[in-house]
Amino acid sequence: MSGYNSYQILTGGVYMEKVRLSSKGQFVLPKAIRDLHRWGPGTELVILERDNDVIIRAARPFAETIMEPADAPPVYSGAPLTIEDMDRAIAAEAGKRR
Repeated sequence: MSGYNSYQILTGGVYMEKVRLSSKGQFVLPKAIRDLHRWGPGTELVILERDNDVIIRAARPFAETIMEPADAPPVYSGAPLTIEDMDRAIAAEAGKRR
């Protein structure tokens, strides 16, 4: 992070930079921070408020879902169950959790 200006402070290994909130509630995330975290245009960020601090971090998307091909063999290989069999199994499991 080079090119510090008078608003930038480096204390205790924490990089801080003063930014100004616009009338629309917007601010520019400093380029040094964007570059450090590799946040490019379109990066989704999450804003957290905790203990009177505001934390900005990249949104962690869910892992990509990989669908099995339609012609893949079924995972279950037993005899087919009837709806009644499935209802009994659900009721038995639900009864264990009470």
